[in-house]
Amino acid sequence: MSKINFSLQVNINEAKDLIKTIGHELTPIIVSEPGVGKSSILKMLEQDMGSDDYDFIYVDCPVKDMMDIAASIPNHDTRSLEYYVSSLFKLGNGKAKVIMLDEFMKAPKLLQVIFTRLMLERTVGDIALPESKSGKKSIVFGTSNNASDGVGDTMLAHAANRVCLVPMRKPTADEWNAWAGENGIARPIRAWAAMNPKAFKSYLDPDQKDNEFIFKPSSTAKSFVSPRSLAKSSVIVSNKDVITENTLATSLAGTVGESAARSMAAFISLEGKLISYKDVIAAPTKVTVPDDISAQVMMMFEAVDYITNQTDLSSYMEFVERIKSSEVQSIFFTMMMRSKPNIARYNRRINDWASSNHMLM
Repeated sequence: MSKINFSLQVNINEAKDLIKTIGHELTPIIVSEPGVGKSSILKMLEQDMGSDDYDFIYVDCPVKDMMDIAASIPNHDTRSLEYYVSSLFKLGNGKAKVIMLDEFMKAPKLLQVIFTRLMLERTVGDIALPESKSGKKSIVFGTSNNASDGVGDTMLAHAANRVCLVPMRKPTADEWNAWAGENGIARPIRAWAAMNPKAFKSYLDPDQKDNEFIFKPSSTAKSFVSPRSLAKSSVIVSNKDVITENTLATSLAGTVGESAARSMAAFISLEGKLISYKDVIAAPTKVTVPDDISAQVMMMFEAVDYITNQTDLSSYMEFVERIKSSEVQSIFFTMMMRSKPNIARYNRRINDWASSNHMLM
């Protein structure tokens, strides 16, 4: 361990890896503010671990009741009660389970007792979670919001002392954009995110009282910018040509909040006015460099989507190097290194730029 960072928060990948490592024995409960990506961890685990040995089971804790989990059913022949476990847990098929107890701290108190035994003893009622045929053990983890978020998350102290509470931070704009590029998020949304890193700040960070974009427990606003709401806004922006401007603005405001929606409008209006990627590649030293930084960033996002080889990257770098601001140039460098590292790290112009601008990096 080279250096310990006592920020007492993990990122989403660290949370996922922790669950894989300790979740068969100790139950991590990942806590964060709304919309940060907690619920996506189950899918990330499935992508990492595969389904040969595991079933991946999602439990939406606040909407479950006792009969959704297990029940004692009379056996009239033996005049006794027999314990029946819900098919939700897929017991008896020879696979270990990876069980996500989503929004655990919002579950009814009686169910928290049932889930606590699942977390501590790896049993559903009296029935133990199985190992796979190859000896893989079942994993249990939970998610919930910070108590300070004010959305109804509570947990008894003696129960909390038996699990591993793991605070998870929000992604940075760069981290979110790396994910967004791989998941088809609309280009104006990604460009807006790159130009507005404060939208990825937390209300728990210092000096965020005047941040109009983010979730705040003290605010009555129901719509705000989060990694989740930004991703949801993509479908609205992608259909901007078939809805009215008023519908576009209103639906964005209802997804990411009015302040962010107004700010995004400039990026959305730019998309049809930019110099195309093909034109830049054909004449990187001759096409006009837009004066507007937002336009420059939008063009760079298009390039990152389309670049597939060293020749095109070198050509586009000729255009990027004509942008006056080295800070704006650094956005392109960062995006390429995160999204297309196998191309970027071996490109001479990229490496020359990095050497010349190492103080920025």
